[in-house]
Amino acid sequence: MWITWGELYVLSEWVIRIIMLVYVPQRRTPAAARAWLLLIFIVPWLGLVLYMSLGRAYLPRRRVEQQQMIARLVRTRGYELLAANIGVPLLPDYFRQAITLATNLGDFPITSGNQIELVTDYQQAIDRLIGDIRAAEHHVHLLYYIFADDQTGQLVIAALTDAVARGVKCRVLVDSLGSRPWLSRVEASMRAKGIEVTPLLPVRILRFHREAPRLDLRNHRKIAVIDGQIAYVGSQNLVDADFKRGFVYKELVARIMGPVVLELQAVLLTDRYLEGEQNVEEPSFFPEHKQLGSSFAQALPSGPGYAQANNQRLIVALLHAAQKRVVITTPYFVPDEALMQAMQTAVLRGVHVHLVVSKKADQVLVGFGQRAYYDVLLESGVTIHQYREGLLHSKHVSFDDAVAVIGSSNLDIRSFNLNAEISLIVYDPVVVAELKAEQDRNLADSDVLSIEEWRQRPFIVRVLQNLAKLFDSLL
Repeated sequence: MWITWGELYVLSEWVIRIIMLVYVPQRRTPAAARAWLLLIFIVPWLGLVLYMSLGRAYLPRRRVEQQQMIARLVRTRGYELLAANIGVPLLPDYFRQAITLATNLGDFPITSGNQIELVTDYQQAIDRLIGDIRAAEHHVHLLYYIFADDQTGQLVIAALTDAVARGVKCRVLVDSLGSRPWLSRVEASMRAKGIEVTPLLPVRILRFHREAPRLDLRNHRKIAVIDGQIAYVGSQNLVDADFKRGFVYKELVARIMGPVVLELQAVLLTDRYLEGEQNVEEPSFFPEHKQLGSSFAQALPSGPGYAQANNQRLIVALLHAAQKRVVITTPYFVPDEALMQAMQTAVLRGVHVHLVVSKKADQVLVGFGQRAYYDVLLESGVTIHQYREGLLHSKHVSFDDAVAVIGSSNLDIRSFNLNAEISLIVYDPVVVAELKAEQDRNLADSDVLSIEEWRQRPFIVRVLQNLAKLFDSLL
């Protein structure tokens, strides 16, 4: 008796389920394996196609080997270059192991003599960056997830164009997916004006070519370096604050002068090098730095090119070390088990843990997924603040009065495992106090969520949140 097409299709689905049941859990976290297997068991063929495109944080061997080569270069030539500025901050002993971890994870040392200014006004951050570009003498390097063809983007392009006319070399790196709606226009406009543009991680729907990375591995960093002397790092992209209808974004950016600028320069140039561009060791990119301030700081890059989830491990270690107060500000909060346990354990040790998130979500599925964790956090004693004055897109964490982490990384599994991110770790009570003042302003513009109020949400909302949570590793 001949088998029918319908029976053959059903058989193929069961073959996929059985094979993937063995294959998917290999070298994956239980949460990620669970999410993928759930999808594959529900819709086998669709799940198989998505898994083959998105299922593993795959980087071509060439990129991995180049990343390892750069890491060796940082640990040798980089330490020689920064030798006069490497320092040890005065910190409570209970933070010592965490800062040792940061150095070992990201390869960069702690530098002294930095001057760090926190810029909390959206337009002021753009204006300051443009002012520094207009004063540039040698080079301007920009690396952004989003570079839009709007008023903000055009103002930056105009400043870059003037810099090129003065003989300043301008190089712009943009994520090819994050900037996709504007990339063709922006790239053509800048190239026509003599500005070098490098799209990062080009999107290839079918990644069968050995040089094609996984589709949703993205470069989410935001770094600007001017003349190797001034740097910007934080959460803000080069796009209008209201670029997404119904939302006005609130950001935080650090403007930096001092030796740590060279570390940020190295991260940016590494991303450029990985796309086939050279000049990683150009001496003019790494000028000598004098002691300009009192801040100790170091850069911590993270992403799929590293063996560990650098940003996640640092935050978890600092949570376990903190003794008094931790304030976490993030627009997207989809934690893994280690982060959840670290927050809960900190509360049990007597630490006041505050999570500041936006009341409105600009990504529906992520919004449902992150809210699925609120009940457990509230029950464990974490205080959740819902910011009501726009979309709080800032990404920063303060630990006691001693350590601050500012950068591009959200506290979600995507930022931990899939995105290339950058964090600036600051060891300076003055800067931490300034960050705390900004956090207190955010807290004043937020509503504290009570567990009683939260448990009154509609049943259908609970169902949607719990369903989204099942796919936390895919968000």
